[in-house]
Amino acid sequence: MRIRTIAAGFAFVSVLSVGGLAISGIWSKDPIPPGLAAATTWSPPQLPLPTSIETETPQVAQTRVEPAIPLQSMPRLEVASADTLLPTIEPPLSNWSRDIATGETLDTVLEEAGLSATDRAEVALALGAEYDLRRLRPGHSVTVVSTMDGSPRSVALSVEDGVRIEAIFGEELATQVVTPAPDFITSAGEAVIDSSLFAALEEAEMPARFAVDLAQMLGGIVDFRREVTGGETLRLLWREARVGEDRIGQPELTFASLEIGGALYEVVWPVSGSDRATIYVNGTVLRVFAQPVEGARLSSVFGRRTHPVYGNVRMHTGVDFATASGTPVQATAPGRISFIGWRGGYGRVVEIAHGSDTMTRYAHLSAVPEGLAQGQRVAAGDVIGRVGATGTATGPNLHYEVLVDGRPTDPLSDDRLAEAAESEADDTAALLRLVEARALLNENLGSDIAETTTERL
Repeated sequence: MRIRTIAAGFAFVSVLSVGGLAISGIWSKDPIPPGLAAATTWSPPQLPLPTSIETETPQVAQTRVEPAIPLQSMPRLEVASADTLLPTIEPPLSNWSRDIATGETLDTVLEEAGLSATDRAEVALALGAEYDLRRLRPGHSVTVVSTMDGSPRSVALSVEDGVRIEAIFGEELATQVVTPAPDFITSAGEAVIDSSLFAALEEAEMPARFAVDLAQMLGGIVDFRREVTGGETLRLLWREARVGEDRIGQPELTFASLEIGGALYEVVWPVSGSDRATIYVNGTVLRVFAQPVEGARLSSVFGRRTHPVYGNVRMHTGVDFATASGTPVQATAPGRISFIGWRGGYGRVVEIAHGSDTMTRYAHLSAVPEGLAQGQRVAAGDVIGRVGATGTATGPNLHYEVLVDGRPTDPLSDDRLAEAAESEADDTAALLRLVEARALLNENLGSDIAETTTERL
């Protein structure tokens, strides 16, 4: 009950407050004075628009600051790419090598090296395409490079003259021939002949094969059996090709000096490839001789002999020069081609007429130059064919004949070809070659040779 009384009191007070406020608002509303009402309607006058004044915009100078170090010279920072390939690490390799022994074949050696039958067959085909494997002989060597698991990488066959034929394994078996570039060494030596040329050369530690070259050049001028009595001095100058410590091919004579019975015989061999050797006696040109084959071995001389094919004793009507197939054959004197063709056991032949009574024959040839024709004129040293084994021959060689009035004569002693060659020789140039050869011999030998006729040179 008491609570209701209090609430009713609060409501009554609220009503009285609202009513009072309403009455006070009505009572306080007086009329607005006229001055105040006019002031409320006043507004300021409109201001004029500002006049535009044109002015120049100041130019601000722009200064470019150069870097102290040119950008081009600043080091670039290389950032390794995530895709950069790492270097390939080659597996370790093993080398196996040895010389070919007598009677061995390439297959036997490769089997010992551990190659499978398939690999051996492939290697033989690859190497055989570059070299005739039937020519393998003791001293040739085989080198096999393989991985540690025995897989072959390469097979190399080293043959004569420093030549190496390589078979390289890959996706396909590849072959390459490596031919060395030799250095040419000039040497000189001196020997005293007591019994024979061969013995003198061997004792002086000079190549004994030079005795054949000297016999070929001087055999028709000097009788070595009768005129050499002992004590004669022989001086030689030669050159040989070398690759490192290995000698390539055979040494070649370039100058020889032999004093017999008070006469000085000298021979100058050419090094220019003309193959025209000149023989001098006491400083005077005696004869000019063009060798039919350069660097060949005189394997058979003129005269009766046991035939190497038929086995009976027959007259050998020329001389034989043994050398590799394909070696160039040169005319030994100027003349005209009188025959090109096939003559029975001689095989492929070229014949050259030197005047009306002398003819040279070159037999067993494998080929003749394109364009060489009958009636064509040739000079001494011109290539007229290639060494071969056509006709009746046991191997590649040149059979060389000289016929006078149709009869065979000894090519090493007949002077007719020398006379024909001399007619084309330049004596002044020949004497200058002799002077140069003597000087080179002295330089390499360290001694002076006989100067019997130096005043003429």
